Amino acid sequence: MNSPLPWIRGRIDRAGVMLSALCLVHCVLGLVLVAGLGIGGSFLLDPDIHRWGLLLATIVAAVAIGTGALRHRRAKPFVVAMMGLSFMGGALAVGHGYEEAVLTMIGVTLVAAGHILNLRAA
Repeated sequence: MNSPLPWIRGRIDRAGVMLSALCLVHCVLGLVLVAGLGIGGSFLLDPDIHRWGLLLATIVAAVAIGTGALRHRRAKPFVVAMMGLSFMGGALAVGHGYEEAVLTMIGVTLVAAGHILNLRAA
């Protein structure tokens, strides 16, 4: 009997890529709206959004990439995603501003790449 786990993990990987893309859009729009137009700073730059985003990204990556790594025994998706989560965590440590946005964008790009590598390895 076939296990539904690969199908579910693939869905979670795709959701991880989508969440990473949404985070990237949030960062770029946040910079444009706050720095360029001076609006939305209290909502778009709220530290809680970034903390919850990192928590959600960590959970999604742990489930999808962790189970994928156990199944296909390839370290590259796991290593790439963990580097991305490290960048995202580092972004929380530097405080608000352009440094945070750059670290977050690097991080979410790496996490998305980890999910894509995980999908390809499956």
